[in-house]
Amino acid sequence: MDKVAVFDTTLRDGEQSPGATLNIQEKIEIARQLEKLRVDIIEAGFPVTSPGDFDAVRIISQEVRRTSICALTDAKVQNIDRTWEALKDGVDPLLHIVLSSSDIHIQEMLRSSREQVLEWAVSVVRHARRLTSNIEFSPMDASRTEPAFLHRLLEAVIEAGASVVNIPDTVGFAYPQEFGDLISGIMENVPNIHRVRLSVHCHDDLGMAVANTLEALRRGARQFEGTINGIGERAGNASVEEIVMALRTRPSYFKLDTGVDTTQIFKTSRMVADLTGIAVPPNKAIVGANAFRHQSGLHQDGVLKDRATFEIIDAATIGAPSTSIVIGKHSGRHAFHSYIQEMGYELSEEEMARAFRRFKDLADKKKEVTQRDVESVLADELRMSDETYHLDHVQVTCGDHAIPTATVRLLAPDGEIKTDADCGTGPVDAVYRAINRIVGVPNKLIEFSVKSVTGGIDALGEVTIRIQEDGRVFTGRGADTDIVVASAKAYLNALNRLIASQEGASHKVRGKQDVTSGRR
Repeated sequence: MDKVAVFDTTLRDGEQSPGATLNIQEKIEIARQLEKLRVDIIEAGFPVTSPGDFDAVRIISQEVRRTSICALTDAKVQNIDRTWEALKDGVDPLLHIVLSSSDIHIQEMLRSSREQVLEWAVSVVRHARRLTSNIEFSPMDASRTEPAFLHRLLEAVIEAGASVVNIPDTVGFAYPQEFGDLISGIMENVPNIHRVRLSVHCHDDLGMAVANTLEALRRGARQFEGTINGIGERAGNASVEEIVMALRTRPSYFKLDTGVDTTQIFKTSRMVADLTGIAVPPNKAIVGANAFRHQSGLHQDGVLKDRATFEIIDAATIGAPSTSIVIGKHSGRHAFHSYIQEMGYELSEEEMARAFRRFKDLADKKKEVTQRDVESVLADELRMSDETYHLDHVQVTCGDHAIPTATVRLLAPDGEIKTDADCGTGPVDAVYRAINRIVGVPNKLIEFSVKSVTGGIDALGEVTIRIQEDGRVFTGRGADTDIVVASAKAYLNALNRLIASQEGASHKVRGKQDVTSGRR
């Protein structure tokens, strides 16, 4: 079977999801996990957008040594050079240049013409060739580009030195037959296409990203770009795990495969969900909580007789945990450590100690501690490992004849304990007002949701919130058996992300950037 290269852009396009801002340490953690997943290329960021992104790409390039690292740049010479500075220490680094090619983009965004864009593309690829021979060129909005011009543009950039040409369905406009025809047209009408790897990058605005990608691979593309859990701009990107498992499950149809270690899929999915704050929907293919559950009596009967009657994928294939150890309030540290190792988690001694304390506290409150409870506790602890403000204590008074009042005690960055109180329309509102009095960072709460991790009146509750500041959205999550405490943790998690973003922006070197520079 032909090999398909997997280009993961979770750290670049995925991070562009509203509220999915990652700090450098979180990016490094995900990059290391993607290396374990054995994707071929990790697009680590867009270095010229901020010093934080530059540093993240530079550090990932230095630390990840078994996977090619890529970074995106626009088609400006100075930005190409700056991006290469971040990338150059990596193993087989890939420089990714993007330039609009559709008429609507050329006319409305670039205020240019097709011929000028063609000349511009050739010029920047030739410049990049002086830095590296590993260059990917993406004609942005390719699916709405006039095919004859697209063919000319691709032929020219290949001649100029591109080693990969990527066809983006930037706005999720195409349908499978249409996108497949576009790929076939490129294979037939670009005479030097055999000299490069043909890639595709599909968005999910019409729910077609995975279908379009698979059809493109069937028609001859040999690289696809996607994200873990399908996160990304607007409706997201093609989901890496769905495409990988489609190829693995239907080998006789596609006659294609990847080098991905599928047993790392579940762990990677959960890590991305926890660190970005974007939860995986329960009905999500491959990695959703319901993907291997059966409620219908007919389905249950079939599965009990032979799992293959209603399951086309073995859960173990994607590394979905199924531990043989049962733990509870009498379990010791060694049993807990073995339990989480079977689940695929690797914790430092400090993280392990904190997680064990949380587990014992939870076990005292609940009759039964499930695997999903432990997953939630671990995710909560990992979110707290790099905090600016830490929740030390929260107490509320409320009722139908009482004014909801909250007292909050936080551990500040300087080590000082700060306490304050306030009233609100309800207990959670009072807690948030009290936190705001201490932290003093303006923001607007735009989303608040609560769910139980398991069934039962003693269930662990998970709160997810989104706050907005200056047009940017930050997501926070928290878990606890007390939903008010979980709400406080979630709010602080979002605030800490906002603060970290502001601190990164304060170091940014500001200068005028001419969006029209590089035009011909």
